[in-house]
Formats: sequence, C-alpha cells, structure tokens
Amino acid sequence: MPATLLLFAHVQLDTTGDFRRDAPVDDKQYLLDSLKPAESWRIFRIMAEFVDSIDTLSRVERAVSVFGSARVKPEDPYYEMARQLADRLVQAGFNVITGGGPGIMEAANRGAADAGGVSVGMNIQLPCEQKPNPYANISINYHYFFIRKVMFVKSSVAYVVMPGGFGTMDELFEALTLIQTRRIKGFPVILMGSDYWRGLLTWLKKTMLAEGMIAQKDLDMIQVIDDPEQAVKHIERFVIV
Repeated sequence: MPATLLLFAHVQLDTTGDFRRDAPVDDKQYLLDSLKPAESWRIFRIMAEFVDSIDTLSRVERAVSVFGSARVKPEDPYYEMARQLADRLVQAGFNVITGGGPGIMEAANRGAADAGGVSVGMNIQLPCEQKPNPYANISINYHYFFIRKVMFVKSSVAYVVMPGGFGTMDELFEALTLIQTRRIKGFPVILMGSDYWRGLLTWLKKTMLAEGMIAQKDLDMIQVIDDPEQAVKHIERFVIV
C-alpha cells in the first residue's frame, strides 16, 4: 500500500518558503527517523491507531471523501462549491469524510452538518498544527499520515478532489495508482474546479499519455464535473445507496 511520510531529514522551510539544509529542526517531526530498531514498541501505537480508526469508521457507511486546500476562505467560490456538494451528497443518502481542517474541508463538513448528515473529520497532527473545524460530527486525530491515507481509501465509495496543494495531489494520485494497479476496487474520482485542473490535465494528456507513460483508460478514471448536482448523480450511477 503506497504511503507517504515526511522523509526530508535536516531540511526546513524558512519564512520565505525556501528549503534550507542543515537548519535547526525539531527531530520529533520526522517520524521515520524516530523508528529505530530499539523502538519497535512503536508498532503498538500504529496498531492502536488502525484499530481505533477501523472501529470508528465501520459505523460510517456510503461515505464520499472530499479533498481540497486548507487555505480556501469562506468567501472563495470553491468553498461554496464544496459546501453545496456536501449538502447534495447528504440529501442523496451519502456521508462525508474530509481531512478535518479548515478551507475546503471545513466547507464540506459544514455542508453536511447544514443538511443534517453525518460527516467525519480525519485530522492530522502537523508541526504547523492544523486545528479541527467545528462542523464534523465525528473527529479522528491521526499521528501517522499513512494510516490516515489508508483509512480514506478503505472508507470511501468515491473521491471528490477540489483545488488544493501537495497534500491534495498526494491523495488524488495515490487513489489513481491503487485503482490503476488493481490494489483496490475502482470507484469514482471526480475533479471539481475545471479551471484549476486544466493545466494538470493537459500535461497528463500531452506528456504522460503521449509518451506512453499511462494509457487512455488510466486518464478515463478521472471525471471533471463542476456542478455539485451532476457530481452526485455521477457517483449515484456507480454506488447503490
């Protein structure tokens, strides 16, 4: 199962956003560096996090995971798009899962709450701490990125991916890779915000596909839909509620 953790030892971001090597860092944030042979007891923490997640999420059926930037503000059109999407999902009988933070995640949890539905916030502990938004009915706190990612995939009947950064891309391409390699059963993967995704999709088609790095059927896994109502209808065609 692909899993991405922070592996950049002795690399830190300065206030301008540039990487600086050999800068003082808090070693506790580098989880893999701390997994030394003499500390194999940490496997019990990993197991406990898995068990807690599986137990909690087993009660959340027919869930759609919504991904996107934590930096999107309530006045942003993408925020409203995510809120409306979650509202429509709940009305159609789905539950909603997000990363539990602000921005797009907050908007989706908020839309689900406004519609009287169940939504989950899967929050991650980060060096720059992400505070959980107040709209999720169920909140799960994660220490390990890879466990959180496994649980997103395991618990979702569809992914809706809205504009975001590296974390959003990570979730998107992990799902596509797992479906492509048949490590998981395929499910709908929808991109919302076509203007944002246009450059990436052009590159995938004119570079990756053109050079034979992927097949057309791989690109066909991705659907671009801007209308929340149509996105829900697309999911309904694949998922029995």
